[in-house]
Amino acid sequence: MSLATSYRFIAPFYDAAIARATVSARRASLAQLKHPGQRVLIAGIGTGLDVPLLPEGNRYVGVDLTSAMLDRVPRRRTDLRLDLVRGDAMRLPFAKATFDAVVLHLILAVVPDSRRCLAEAARVVKPGGSVLVFDKFLRPDERGTLRRALNPISQRLATRLDVVFEDALAAAPSLEVVADEPALVSGWFRRIRLVKRKGK
Repeated sequence: MSLATSYRFIAPFYDAAIARATVSARRASLAQLKHPGQRVLIAGIGTGLDVPLLPEGNRYVGVDLTSAMLDRVPRRRTDLRLDLVRGDAMRLPFAKATFDAVVLHLILAVVPDSRRCLAEAARVVKPGGSVLVFDKFLRPDERGTLRRALNPISQRLATRLDVVFEDALAAAPSLEVVADEPALVSGWFRRIRLVKRKGK
């Protein structure tokens, strides 16, 4: 089953499954978009769980692979400039250095190639800009036996359980980690802020 097909079926149940559990971590991550006037990409916007938490004053672009997810993005906020684009987070339809910030919430462990996804985020963010990550990751030295055992099934249905963030980061050498904090489930989920080095 392809990712697009899987999420077409998941879309009606997605919010109920994860909204309450992740709202605090999402809010803390998005609070880092402090300066109004930024152009911000939300790659893998899904059903729009981030939308009610977005700081006003920025221009947002939300990208998702499936229309079924985009159709559920809330449009109720009149203070928010938000454009929706159907696209692939591993092949973003934007020129390099287009955005002041990129949000990657629960997408690096969903896409088939997390390295490519992070490299695309690095490509489209401006030098000095931020990439905000919230997701579940194994540590480089973590065995994660059960998660790895379940991964062949889970990755076909919804998400990968074997992603090591540091491996993905190796594909985006222009990005520097400036904050890395545990978020949920004893640190399995992490909030990470990356900054693109100037001149890159």
